[in-house]
Amino acid sequence: MFGIVMAEAVAMVALGWLLCGVEGRDPMLHRVGGGKYTWAPNVNFTDWSIHEHFYVGDWLYFGFDKHIYNVLEVNETSYESCNEKDFIFNITRGGRDVFNLTQAKPYYFLSGRGFCYQGMKLAVFVEESPPNNNSPPNLPKMSNLSPSILQPLFSLPLLLFTIIANFISFF
Repeated sequence: MFGIVMAEAVAMVALGWLLCGVEGRDPMLHRVGGGKYTWAPNVNFTDWSIHEHFYVGDWLYFGFDKHIYNVLEVNETSYESCNEKDFIFNITRGGRDVFNLTQAKPYYFLSGRGFCYQGMKLAVFVEESPPNNNSPPNLPKMSNLSPSILQPLFSLPLLLFTIIANFISFF
């Protein structure tokens, strides 16, 4: 009995979320430098980053040879002077590494071992998610919606409902 009540509650929350028009921007994966393995010397990361828009929740992908290069998160002073000492976080794991941009603030990265002086440094300025330009939703009549329009609207809540309902059914 508890499982059914809980499943109904989850369904109601998901439906409310859907009907209230909660929309957001999906996080993006930004390939640093624009390619698969472009964390390398002599790439203009400043030029690349000014053509990108970074928002909270986005990810940076660094592709590189981990035996030669690394990726360190640093503060602005260390970024400006190419100082790898006292870094904030060493992102380097396997040479195809990701970093989640979790706050609206500037982030600074560099490659140590002298490669920062060859241009291997990056500054990104992360913003809050872009404002939702939609006013409260005017929901269309369900009969006017084609199945292709409905599918993205219901897939996430339906997936969440299914997972939670199956989990609860074990108790």
